[in-house]
Amino acid sequence: MRNIPLDDVDHVDRAVLPIGTDYQDGQVLDWHEHRRAQFLYGATGVMVVDTADGSWTVPPERAVLIPAATPHRVRMLGVSTRSLYVEPGAVPWWPHRCTVVDVPPLLRELLLAAVEFGPDYSLSGREGAVTTLLLHEIAARAPLPFHVDIPTSAALAELCREYLDAPDAGVTNTDWAARTALSERAFTRRFRAETGESPAVWRARARLLAAVPLLRTASVSEVSGRLGYASPAAFTAAFTRTFGFPPSRFTTSRTSGGR
Repeated sequence: MRNIPLDDVDHVDRAVLPIGTDYQDGQVLDWHEHRRAQFLYGATGVMVVDTADGSWTVPPERAVLIPAATPHRVRMLGVSTRSLYVEPGAVPWWPHRCTVVDVPPLLRELLLAAVEFGPDYSLSGREGAVTTLLLHEIAARAPLPFHVDIPTSAALAELCREYLDAPDAGVTNTDWAARTALSERAFTRRFRAETGESPAVWRARARLLAAVPLLRTASVSEVSGRLGYASPAAFTAAFTRTFGFPPSRFTTSRTSGGR
């Protein structure tokens, strides 16, 4: 199924509904939720998924698992998606929070095949086997570290969401503490209690996550400068240390071959 609203087929008696959808560059799917769990794969481009308690950046050739009935917002940056909408009872192992995962070749090809099925595809034979195998492959995926937690308190959450929209290497704990009318020590203690890490560590990860969509249209050198790194080498080292591979993996020349 392609470019069909989930609501049109949600009633169909199938545990897995595969849907492919094309989006305009920069399109935002405002806050919404699905009755089913969702496996959202970006065949091209980058997605940014927000929930009340976190923000997940989904690089090209990766996917995000979204739990059922989880309010979320998605920003699509040059994305054509392949989604699976899954009955919650069919996947008791599904994570309770959004999770970014790798999509190896077998899983990608299964997704590409599945979105060609009709809504009432046969449960026996090839179509049923493909959807069953899809769930086995998804269950085997390990989480990737492409997210930051959002604090529970409104004041801290506002700071973090503003920073995700416009990361600034010059921002300090002193700046943030002043905006919350707390001492720097009290602010840092509260931030760590709500996110599990210090504000400085959180901002460093947020800046690296911001690099992923920028690398679609800019070089490693350009992105490192825009995000305030001392040099492209320093940026590359920080990115590789955090995510396990260099930022050049996501530049246009490396990602233009996606389907």
